[in-house]
Amino acid sequence: MDMPLLITAFVFILTMLAAFGISFALSNRSQRKEWMERVRGKGASSASAEFQENASPAKSRIFKFLGTMGEATKPKSPEELSHLRRMFLKAGYRGIDAPIIYYGVKLCLAISLPVAFALARTSAMPTLPYTQTMGLFVLMAVVGFYSPSLWLRMAVQRRQQRILEGFPDALDLMVVCVEAGLGLDAAMNQVGDEMKFTNKAVSEEFKLVNLELRAGQSRQNALRNLSLRTELEDVNNFTTLLIQTDSLGTSLAQALRVHSDFMRTRRHQRAEEVAAKLPVKLLFPLVFFIFPSLFVVLLGPAAVQIYRVLLPTLGRH
Repeated sequence: MDMPLLITAFVFILTMLAAFGISFALSNRSQRKEWMERVRGKGASSASAEFQENASPAKSRIFKFLGTMGEATKPKSPEELSHLRRMFLKAGYRGIDAPIIYYGVKLCLAISLPVAFALARTSAMPTLPYTQTMGLFVLMAVVGFYSPSLWLRMAVQRRQQRILEGFPDALDLMVVCVEAGLGLDAAMNQVGDEMKFTNKAVSEEFKLVNLELRAGQSRQNALRNLSLRTELEDVNNFTTLLIQTDSLGTSLAQALRVHSDFMRTRRHQRAEEVAAKLPVKLLFPLVFFIFPSLFVVLLGPAAVQIYRVLLPTLGRH
C-alpha cells in the first residue's frame, strides 16, 4: 500500500476518534454544567472562570473546546483527579476547570502533532522510508501526549523555587510586624500585601491563608494547607513552628526571630553549595568546547609551519 495513503488512513482514524470524543462530551454537557454549578456554588466563580470571562471571545471558545475534549478523556478515578488538582495548586493554578483543560490539551496535542508531521512529510520529506515515518508518527503522538505533563512538573518546580527564594524575606518582614505589635493573622496579611511587588508566589500563599481564616478555618488547618500547597521543607518547618507556638503559648516574636536567623543561615549555605558545584559543572564544557578551541588557536599555526617545513624534506628522501 502507498505510504501517503497509509498516513491519510491513520489521520482519518484519529479524526474520527476525536469526533467521537467531542460528541460524547457534548452529550454530557448538561450534566457537567450542573456539576460545575454545584461545586462552585451560587454566585461563586473559580480562578479559571474569571480568567475566561476576562479573556477575549476567541480564547473563551478555545477554553470551552479544550474543556469539552478534556471531559471525554479525563480519568474516572477520583484519586488521579485529586492528585492532578494538587499538582495544579502547587503550580499556582487554582481554577476548578484546570485539570479538565489539561486533559483536553493532551488530547489535542496528541492528535495535532502527528497530523502536522503527516502534512510536512508529504511536502518536505516524500522519500522518507516507511519504518522511519511510522516511528516518527508515533513519536509525535507520544510527545504531544506527555509534553503537558512535563510542562506541569516544570511549572511546579519553578514556583517552588520562587517561594524558596522569597520565603526568608517574608519571614524577616513577619518578624518586624510581630515585634511592632501586630497579631499573627494581621502580620501574615501585611506580609502578603508587601510581598506582592517582590515575590508574587509568596504573597499569594499568605493571602490564601488569610482568606481561609476569614472563611472560618482554624489556624492550624490553614497553616497545614499552606504546607500541603507548597510541599517545601522550609515552609513545613515554618508552619510546624507556628502551630506549636500557638498550642504551647510561647513567645511568637522570639520563635520567629530564631527561625528567621536559621532561614537566613540556610539560604547562605544553599548559595555556598551552588557555588561549590560550579567547578564540577564547568569541567565538561571546558574539556569538550573550550580546550579544543584553545588547542586549535595555539597549536594550529605551529602545526601548519611544521607541515610546510617537514613535508618537502621528507619528500626529498
